[in-house]
Amino acid sequence: MSLLSVVVPAYNEEKMISKAAYTIGEILDNAQITYEIVFVDDGSKDRTWEQIEKTAKEDPHISGVHFSRNFGKESAMMAGLANAKGECCAVMDCDLQHPPETLVEMYRLWEQGYEVIEGIKRSRGKESTLHSICAGTFYKMISKASKIDMTHASDFKLLDRGAVDALLEMPERNSFFRAMSAWIGFRSTSVEFDVQERTEGESKWSTRSLIQYALTNIVSFSSMPMQIVTFAGILVFFMAVILGVQTLVKYFLGHAVEGFTTVILLILFIGSMIMISLGVIGYYISKIYEEVKGRPRYLISKKIESKVEE
Repeated sequence: MSLLSVVVPAYNEEKMISKAAYTIGEILDNAQITYEIVFVDDGSKDRTWEQIEKTAKEDPHISGVHFSRNFGKESAMMAGLANAKGECCAVMDCDLQHPPETLVEMYRLWEQGYEVIEGIKRSRGKESTLHSICAGTFYKMISKASKIDMTHASDFKLLDRGAVDALLEMPERNSFFRAMSAWIGFRSTSVEFDVQERTEGESKWSTRSLIQYALTNIVSFSSMPMQIVTFAGILVFFMAVILGVQTLVKYFLGHAVEGFTTVILLILFIGSMIMISLGVIGYYISKIYEEVKGRPRYLISKKIESKVEE
């Protein structure tokens, strides 16, 4: 039977490593699916790597990758795929909010010939109203920019080896796995799942990190913010034309142009637009600078190979 590699990024998840390995393994064993689990320690500050080493000694299906420092979840997923041995690879969260039972359904669809099986969120579980609004806004923006519906997208998906190789060949350092895995095409389908509640620990995503994550991914995968700057400039130009015509009409009619407050407000408005535009352009330039340097997406300090035969 073909080998399934399950890539599990982990950051400060010492309480979940053993539980995730046991839960995923039990489900795949019951389904008679040959598998390996690739844990990627994204520079954790707790005992996550020690737990991965301990679990690997007890279970031959476990392999591990340890980063030299924290490089981010996107890099962890790509590292897991690069070190996976399976004919197909699934990516899921270590906190088991992605239900492992869905892996079996994904694998059966892969056996039917599908090359990309997307996990679609039926429900998002318990989260704050602000988080839901921000997440919805982000996915609407990235969907419009990429022309791909990502409203209910997630990192939970299964890819054929050909799709994995296509992803790994993409050279950009600032990768956005959810969008890239949809962009590559291939024969695709989807399965729905309900986001499960975390049983151990707490989410590592703060509001600030989520906003940074959203900005980075929008800029790395879309030029839409630059287009917004252009449209804003056009809008300001038309406003200037209207005010200019109004001023000339009053001048030729012999009326003095009044409105010192209006002038100040216009200067502040136009100045703000210029500074925001420079900020957006500067952010794109900084990302270009990161790409041009050509540094690796991640650095691996330690590895553990699974003992499962390919």
